[in-house]
Amino acid sequence: MQHLRQLLETENSELARLVRCSLHGLEAALNQALTELPQDPGAEACAELLQEIQSWLQPAHEKETIIIQSSDKLKLNHLHEAWNADSELSLYLGDSTLQSQTDTDLWHEIHRKLLRIPDDLAAFWRKQALDLAQEIGAIEDNYNLYKLPFVRDEIVYPGLKGNVNVQGLCLSQKALLKSKSFSLHESEDLQLLAGFLSLYLKFIEIEPDLHHALKSIFSFDIIPLNSKPEQQHQYIETLTDRFHRTQKAEENNEILAIVRAWIDMDEAIHSLVFIPPVERYSWWGKLQQESRRTLKKIADKANKSGHNVRIRQLSGLYADICAFSKDDLQLNCGGIPGEVLTCLRVYARINQEESPGRVIFRSLR
Repeated sequence: MQHLRQLLETENSELARLVRCSLHGLEAALNQALTELPQDPGAEACAELLQEIQSWLQPAHEKETIIIQSSDKLKLNHLHEAWNADSELSLYLGDSTLQSQTDTDLWHEIHRKLLRIPDDLAAFWRKQALDLAQEIGAIEDNYNLYKLPFVRDEIVYPGLKGNVNVQGLCLSQKALLKSKSFSLHESEDLQLLAGFLSLYLKFIEIEPDLHHALKSIFSFDIIPLNSKPEQQHQYIETLTDRFHRTQKAEENNEILAIVRAWIDMDEAIHSLVFIPPVERYSWWGKLQQESRRTLKKIADKANKSGHNVRIRQLSGLYADICAFSKDDLQLNCGGIPGEVLTCLRVYARINQEESPGRVIFRSLR
């Protein structure tokens, strides 16, 4: 494709103009075909081809120059203003003011923030965003999507096409099948953990607001990954190591070793956090709960095999659960003062052995 790009960038070339016109026609035809045949076996490949065509048609100077736009030059300016005027968002996001200076960044920033707030408020804002986008000639695009590997297919949020072209985001089982951590020969539980591992590695790359609160790496604070690359590296290493230890425990079929390995892995999954921590019934909160539900299922399996395993997710008033936790972290934002914001590690009692949990809680001040 190097020669195609070279031809398209040739100034004063009639051949370049003819090829560009042909590509515009092909783009329109493929977009129409995708609309009419969304279930076609070639739909995914067609969407990827459209991305390539859009890249070829984009002028080179637009790729090489970073254009810093003020908010009043954004095509999605009304969306920008409406978001910043909604005071309810700060209850869940802390400082919810948008930082983006381009339409593409704005769309991504808003929709990734929506993953952290309650479902009903997120649904309202997703509709609001699409309505305001349509006012400036952009429509929903569910085909041009960046794929995050996971155990199922799911559109996380749509892209836009028309006067604003933005890629959306989705979970993709096919992308997980291509990852090194995934194996069809492993149990459904391990496949879920492989999904979390692959998803987190990719999500960390695209989300600048992520933090970690993993005690084995740093026990005294919640650490931003974007500005602390050494901490990001250590978190990824620990997550990967705990996944492999869980694999090993399953291979040896030792039920108590499996329970302990899952507790550690679940802690690593729940220790990838935002500040303030996400609302439990948000997209991100419900995603992480998939790990905890499986952990409880594994504990039940251990009990059926003759052991006494108790798993408790710590929540509610911090004063009521602090006897079951250790090395907790305190924040002065998010949630309700005096309550647990998120349970990083479950409290566990395995036969006669107790293991304290760990939480982030809101201070009373």
